Amino acid sequence: MIRLQNISKIYKNSTEFAVNEISLNINKGEIFGLLGTNGAGKTTIFSMLCGLFPPTSGEIYINNLSVRTQISEIKKIIGVVPQNIALYPTLTAKENLSFFGKMYGLRGKELTNSIIHRLEIFGLTKYADKKIKTYSGGMKRRINLIAGILHKPELLLLDEPAVGIDAHSRLEIMHELKKINESGTSIIYTSHYLEEAEKFCSEIAIIDKGKIITQGKPTELVKSANCSNLEEMFFKLTGNKSNV
Repeated sequence: MIRLQNISKIYKNSTEFAVNEISLNINKGEIFGLLGTNGAGKTTIFSMLCGLFPPTSGEIYINNLSVRTQISEIKKIIGVVPQNIALYPTLTAKENLSFFGKMYGLRGKELTNSIIHRLEIFGLTKYADKKIKTYSGGMKRRINLIAGILHKPELLLLDEPAVGIDAHSRLEIMHELKKINESGTSIIYTSHYLEEAEKFCSEIAIIDKGKIITQGKPTELVKSANCSNLEEMFFKLTGNKSNV
């Protein structure tokens, strides 16, 4: 579903590559984890996949569509859930979701039914008409996620979807994401929670200093590295025990 062909990115006025000659194939139906320390290149890759800016060199294809030349078509089939809460605090949940749903091309009964359905699934129906600024952190995270899946995207990009919330809310979100994947949506995901990523992802790539240093199925990678879990393997490969 996704092909990254020798992509590199160097920002203006920088002397170092944020991403350096990365090639990657991600299959349809995958839950693919991009893991790395802060500054490793994860967010840069996400931004290029979303079409926020092009790679300095190399090519990116999503469903055989070029991010350079066909981004308007790509945007119709992807959903994006950013790390920062991307909601209007003075609007209600329903008003926020209506706005974002229309941005994705939903209208009328299709949009209304999708909002009602998702609010019910995430247990937020009775809060639908309350302003986002009154929501708890976990509730905001759930609305942030709903905004990215209303149109049933073929590919969902998740940048730390459950960061900074309580364990119960995080488990609820990850449970629903599994269901979304099982219904046919491919997922690319970043997280600081390595234990969670080990259970959630069908495949991972660890990025360090703009390069992929290992890639594969979590259980197989952990075993081949002679480690007891993904966290131990991550620290062994990157030499970094903080800022994951």
